[in-house]
Amino acid sequence: MKTYFKDGKGIKYLIAICSIAFTIILSSCNKYLDKKFNSSLVTPSTLSDLQALLDDAGNMNQQRTACFGEVSCDEYFLRPADYDGLDNGNQKRYTWRYYFFGTGNDWSACYLPIYNTNLVLDLIKNIPPNSANPEAWNNVKGSALFYRSYYFLQLLWDYAKTYDSTTADKDLGIALRLTSDFNTPSVRASNQQSYQRVIEDTKASIPLLPTTPRQVMRPSKAAAYGLLARCYLSMRDYRNALLYADSCLQIKNSLMDYNGDAEIPTGITANVPFTQFNKETIFYTEMNSYFYIYLTSITSCMDTSLLKLYDQNDLRLPAYYSVNTDGYRSFKGSYTANNYIMFSGIATDEMYLTRAECYIRENQLQKGLDDLNTLLAKRYSTGTFSPLFISSQQAALDTVLLERRKELVMRGMRWMDLKRLNKEGANIMLKRVENDGTYTLQPNANYYALPLPEDIVRLTGMPQNPL
Repeated sequence: MKTYFKDGKGIKYLIAICSIAFTIILSSCNKYLDKKFNSSLVTPSTLSDLQALLDDAGNMNQQRTACFGEVSCDEYFLRPADYDGLDNGNQKRYTWRYYFFGTGNDWSACYLPIYNTNLVLDLIKNIPPNSANPEAWNNVKGSALFYRSYYFLQLLWDYAKTYDSTTADKDLGIALRLTSDFNTPSVRASNQQSYQRVIEDTKASIPLLPTTPRQVMRPSKAAAYGLLARCYLSMRDYRNALLYADSCLQIKNSLMDYNGDAEIPTGITANVPFTQFNKETIFYTEMNSYFYIYLTSITSCMDTSLLKLYDQNDLRLPAYYSVNTDGYRSFKGSYTANNYIMFSGIATDEMYLTRAECYIRENQLQKGLDDLNTLLAKRYSTGTFSPLFISSQQAALDTVLLERRKELVMRGMRWMDLKRLNKEGANIMLKRVENDGTYTLQPNANYYALPLPEDIVRLTGMPQNPL
């Protein structure tokens, strides 16, 4: 997949700085501060240069979002032979055991776009807005604020405890890198400070961004509302999650009809059923490539208990999964139009499910069921779906959470859902059975805040998560 937006000056500069930034992004060690850029490199100095940095999809959107949570959750399993084929570190990651690891991880994958956005935010201070550039200036600053918040939230879902308002001011969050200056040490903020930064910066981006984007790899008001809905949902602030999911859907609410749609050109049984950038996509990102070592096994090992949740008339079963000769199923339903690259962006189906859940939690059952019915009518074979009528709040909540699990497979959402639902008392225990033993992950275990890379702990002195 190629970068969608291109600008020679900005991309040339970005490529030049990435090899340095990737190594030193979170290091405060003096030995790195003597590195100089080649004088022949182009330094960004215009709005178009800064926009080009943000439009470099290879560093900002494609194969960039966190995947270690997806590796750790319960949507797939490895057969013993596949597990035995992994190296020791990946076996331990799969079975929720501490392991030493350095570069090549979610931390580095997410902090690279954060560095780029900080560079843009630092440089735009030298370009004052004026009557000739208001739209371009606003888009650059708003996009940078959005991207930084987007990746901060990804890191929080991986490396911080589930948000708890009673302990958030004491629980460890992430390193809130707010400048491209390497002299600024990296320290872990609290969970409260970290989530508050995501919220404040995303809200600040909204008046600066266009309502809808020129292309879905660019941020927009709709995407910012969707990001806030995600953030508040993971905080279990359902009233605010409802508010922003609704704001998002007021702008964009289209759904594909799995019975037949122009954006499913060869039908749902095709090996790659969905077109890329389809009409459900609000903001497009992909899960990073460190997940690939598991994908070779995942393609034939989707969790059998998950597959049993689908009704025979549920079109998501043939749309999302293919049947293999060994009896297992492969996942093929990514909105990337590629079976080995997982979509992790914001989409309308996710927003419908978020709004439905929050309506139900706020005791607006009929509105929640209306959203579920709107979605499911597009997911079941024509003539087989009967609208849901549920009078019990708990039964309605159970139903929407079931549909959320069935709809958002391999989107990078399940790990966050496990964390917040277990905090609500769902008591979901994960289990892996392999040749070398049986492993479990208890609800609310320390491991739900994944271990930080050891090189980051060593270089910065930041505390490791409790193991």
